[in-house]
Amino acid sequence: MSKAKEFTESQKRVLALVQGDLPDGPEPFAEIAKQAGVSQEEVLELLSGMKERGEIRRFGATLRHQKAGYGSNAMVAWYVDDEDMARIGAFMAARPEISHCYHRVNCMDWPYNLYTMVHAKTPEECMETVAELVRLSGVEEFDVLRSRKEFKKTSMRYF
Repeated sequence: MSKAKEFTESQKRVLALVQGDLPDGPEPFAEIAKQAGVSQEEVLELLSGMKERGEIRRFGATLRHQKAGYGSNAMVAWYVDDEDMARIGAFMAARPEISHCYHRVNCMDWPYNLYTMVHAKTPEECMETVAELVRLSGVEEFDVLRSRKEFKKTSMRYF
């Protein structure tokens, strides 16, 4: 098992700031540097180095789907034969209506091993998408898991 990466206190301050919303303005990394008490060059060096090493994937906008009009979603648990997992996983992951797609181990009396989060504007559209996924993938063993109550929904915070 690999050892956890050690960060300096100034690096932790920078990383804590970039985990949230980036500052509005023409030079967001200069503003982060100012807030963290470091130079813009230090911020850019830290982040570009982490990107090059694969420790961070990218910086990008996060769409708040409910505010953008996509008010319905469902976790769909699928049973996929192991020999077909790579093909079906790639098919599901390529769909624009799916934001998350995970292969997980099934257990006990729960046979499902592929999980997708399907988004749509309405519950009806969501179920139409599921029906289309069934038709196009040929995977007919699934269960739709709707949320009853959201207790927490945040991005992971490390510092």
